[in-house]
Amino acid sequence: MARSRPCGDTTKPRFAILLLAGLLAIGAPSLAVSGQTGPAQRQPASDPYAPHVAEAARRFGIPAAWIRAVMRAESRGDRRAVSPKSAMGLMQIMPATWAELRSRYGLGRDPLDPHDNILAGAAYLRDMHDRYGFPGFLAAYNAGPGRYEAYRDRHRPLPEETIAYVAAIAPFVDGGPAVGPVPAAATNGSFSRQAPLFVVRADGPPTADHAMLDRPPHDTPAAIPVRDLSAIAPQSDGLFIARSAPGRSQ
Repeated sequence: MARSRPCGDTTKPRFAILLLAGLLAIGAPSLAVSGQTGPAQRQPASDPYAPHVAEAARRFGIPAAWIRAVMRAESRGDRRAVSPKSAMGLMQIMPATWAELRSRYGLGRDPLDPHDNILAGAAYLRDMHDRYGFPGFLAAYNAGPGRYEAYRDRHRPLPEETIAYVAAIAPFVDGGPAVGPVPAAATNGSFSRQAPLFVVRADGPPTADHAMLDRPPHDTPAAIPVRDLSAIAPQSDGLFIARSAPGRSQ
């Protein structure tokens, strides 16, 4: 489980500012989302995914603009996209992640179905936000919780792809509509109040130890050295507060 921090600790916002400043200072190759010229939520009238995005935004209490930004960066809107590592669909969900989300949220059998893929990606995005806040949830969605925590807690480098990804998407997320409460109907029953997904390893520190959460929702390369990120490394442990409810959503 995540370590908690004392009330009033200002480390989290400071780390978020440093992370964003470092990302912008490094510079990143443009992704599909970075080429937008208007508001992230502005879509063509013929957008076939608009109803699915709207439903996912309502169901999981996140802005539709976040879902669209991630979808563009992950798959460029290709519903049949499959990565070399088998990440699938518009939101590039890994098979193990899909299997867990499908069971949890009563999704269909086809991971490439736009409706169900978008719902799964939105659920995962909400989970990452609840655990890591902004901007860490974007890095965790792209690289996986384990790799992001290794960066946050042990100063291990993030993949260059993740640095570029966060730099491209963050402007469409920061300052957007607030994350709302998750409706009770988000799952088949209550929202993710089942068995806890974050547990303490017997042989190590607290970490994301669920099989699903050990993998990112999409394809990322192996970690490689990147330019000096010392300026954006976390300055202390326990930067993020664990959710008060038992377990965590996925």
